[in-house]
Amino acid sequence: MNIGITCYPTLGGSGVVATELGKMLAERGHQVHFITSSMPFRLGAFYRNIYYHEVEVNNYSVFRYPPYDLTLASKMAEIAQLEKLDILHVHYAIPHSISAYLAKQMVNGKVKVVTTLHGTDITVLGYDQNLANLIRFGIEQSDAVTAVSESLIRETRTLLEITRPIERIYNFIDKRIFRHLEVNHLREELIPRGEKVLLHISNFRKVKRVEDVVHIFHIVHQEIPSKLVLIGEGPEMPHVRKLICEYGLGEDVLFLGKRDDVAEVISLADCILLPSEKESFGLVALEGMACGVPVVGSTAGGIPEVVIHGETGFLAEVGDYPQMAKYVLRLLKDEALWNQFSRNSQLRAYEVFNAERIVDQYEQLYQKLLANP
Repeated sequence: MNIGITCYPTLGGSGVVATELGKMLAERGHQVHFITSSMPFRLGAFYRNIYYHEVEVNNYSVFRYPPYDLTLASKMAEIAQLEKLDILHVHYAIPHSISAYLAKQMVNGKVKVVTTLHGTDITVLGYDQNLANLIRFGIEQSDAVTAVSESLIRETRTLLEITRPIERIYNFIDKRIFRHLEVNHLREELIPRGEKVLLHISNFRKVKRVEDVVHIFHIVHQEIPSKLVLIGEGPEMPHVRKLICEYGLGEDVLFLGKRDDVAEVISLADCILLPSEKESFGLVALEGMACGVPVVGSTAGGIPEVVIHGETGFLAEVGDYPQMAKYVLRLLKDEALWNQFSRNSQLRAYEVFNAERIVDQYEQLYQKLLANP
């Protein structure tokens, strides 16, 4: 098959999943064409059967804002014609599903459109009445729609009154990449005194409740020698730094910014913290589990579909950081419990969210669409 993929190429779960899906499809012999505004950050190398087409947006004086969505639609149609695409698989509803709909009309319906919902395209943008009808239209006009969790499907149906079929296809993990790694060199560099390591990875937006991460660490730090490692960047970072200073924790918090060696950093950790207010899936939790690191987080959205409370980690209500801190302390003080959770986490990650299984589901979806012209 010839498959076009469009996603947001910067750091974020939807872009990660879209890129990894494209790489897996290419390994299976499909021709994969990424149609994006810049190179997806996990695609910075040569891969057989993968092609990149940049969407270049020009600034015209007649437009107040650059017309990215229209330029994207034009580029999609161009590549669909030139490369004889069978499928346009767009990740994130707005504006990608609308651009794909326009592109399909431009090529007289000769390409099928698959839209994958990832989260904030529904849980944030869907609450904006200026966008809700547009999102609904994009979903209804797609040939197939998938979502990354049952929780997201329910919210989509409730919020947008969607009745059409939406197939749940979970995010996945490639165990060739995400597994427990020996990181003694990293530990010697960052944690030379052997403290326990709490890890948080996100885009540092308010919805991630990163201040709760600091509150949790403050409580844990009072009882156990520990370090907090923060990966990523975002608008909440100044508030986080201020709170860390107020607690006097500056010596024990490591800001590592954006990293490519995510599996290595995760393997350094003893616990992943994910206290989000909204989380349609929780890809960081899955990556942590695959590396054998238990997760302590909230019950928001799709997190309970990934993390099994009392088996692969612990979950508490959103905002209940004192309870989350108690769970972290319980794990870190009980080596046998931690080891059991670590084994359970890897087993669940590899069995339920195995890349081969999930990519099979996408292939079957594509084949079903193409069998019904």
